[in-house]
Amino acid sequence: MKKQGPLLLLVLVIYIFSPTLLDWVIHPGLAWYRPYIVWFLVVIVAFILQFRSTSDKTVL
Repeated sequence: MKKQGPLLLLVLVIYIFSPTLLDWVIHPGLAWYRPYIVWFLVVIVAFILQFRSTSDKTVL
């Protein structure tokens, strides 16, 4: 239940900025590695969130 607020905020931000990000990623004639930057950031954020959630559940 605690994660619903930030998740809804994230969905709202993605919805608002998705046209701008999509134009930035697929704009022809610019750097070929732009989509990989976006996916790299997604993977890093997912790793950090997963690491944080598993480290909270450790039992000594």
